[in-house]
Amino acid sequence: MADPLIIKICGIKTPEILEATIKAGADMVGFMHFARSPRHVDIEVLQTLISQARGRIETCVVLVNPDNSCVMEVAALSPDWIQLHGPETPHRVEAIRDEAGIAVMKALPIGSAEDVAAVAAFADVADRILLDAKPPKGAERPGGLGISFDWTLLKALDPELPFMLSGGLTPKTVGDAVRTVKPLGVDASSSLESAPGIKDAALIEAFIANARAAATG
Repeated sequence: MADPLIIKICGIKTPEILEATIKAGADMVGFMHFARSPRHVDIEVLQTLISQARGRIETCVVLVNPDNSCVMEVAALSPDWIQLHGPETPHRVEAIRDEAGIAVMKALPIGSAEDVAAVAAFADVADRILLDAKPPKGAERPGGLGISFDWTLLKALDPELPFMLSGGLTPKTVGDAVRTVKPLGVDASSSLESAPGIKDAALIEAFIANARAAATG
């Protein structure tokens, strides 16, 4: 029996959308703590949302190349996960995991065979790997851009390495992604919005329903 699919909804900013996401049956929620993102939430809001979610759904705070003080400020809120979505090296990922004492998910950009080959270096230092589309050159942000990548590149990955899949997944494409790639989990953010940073509860529900149907079908 395969493990149940993990569904993560990222970029949650309000208590109302957090409630809707929990009700829709997601497994994890992601909160962006990165000022350049339209989904950014500050430490006070983070604290409120993590408290609201505690014991009901796993929480993940997304950081981009954070310094030590930022890591410790977030770790003090005791989320279930810290997600690193910047150019962090394997050594830095390991240091953050040790320092924070919190499980670390490392997002890695995929756009070529070289990118896939680089994944192995993170397998032992991160608690979970998230594969996302490589941002176009000059992009302001490393993720949440609503673009997907060529999933056939992942055939070169170690089949024993579990990973979550991200990058432009929508309610329409997630079923195909689950059946084709067979990831440990799926993660979506910008495709579930009516405007940048504004989540749509109906899209979240549709995404979760379609992902679950594909995983059990």
